[in-house]
Amino acid sequence: MERPTYPDNRKQDGKKLTRRDFLGLIWWGGAGIIAMEGTAAIFASLWPRVKPGAFGAKFRIDVNELPKNVGDVDVSYLSTGKFFLIRTETGILSVYRKCTHLGCVVPWRANEQSEDKLSAKGRFNCPCHASIFDRHGLVKGGPAPRPLDLFKATVERNELVVDTGVIIQRVAFDESQVTKI
Repeated sequence: MERPTYPDNRKQDGKKLTRRDFLGLIWWGGAGIIAMEGTAAIFASLWPRVKPGAFGAKFRIDVNELPKNVGDVDVSYLSTGKFFLIRTETGILSVYRKCTHLGCVVPWRANEQSEDKLSAKGRFNCPCHASIFDRHGLVKGGPAPRPLDLFKATVERNELVVDTGVIIQRVAFDESQVTKI
């Protein structure tokens, strides 16, 4: 017995695209586009985009704007770079503001008793767990395991260039950490 044929919208011999096939193509095409966009977003998020003047970038400070000697304001804070510039006896230290204990922001307290011989007042005090650091960022008290970290700093064409993308961990203060100006 021969099978009866009914008029329907099924694709036969590749001649006709049915509504069901068309909607299936639309759904799979949309799913493919969404998958490609998701993959592109994941890959785009893997590469950081450091904007000029944002943390992780290089900061340029005119050498003439830096304090000239220890008698001047010897600790200045750059909020966009999240670091302190500290004038020492021989040059400038660029110190990261993050505590080495648990990462709290460590402020400079200009009116508190100093922990070094450079001045009678001024030290870093961590408000979270009471770590105390001197003007060089060395631990003088509290639970912090090591001194405050530094950023790589160089002098280029009468500018101090502080690279906040390069964090230098240290265990002690050494004159080689000071950028000579």
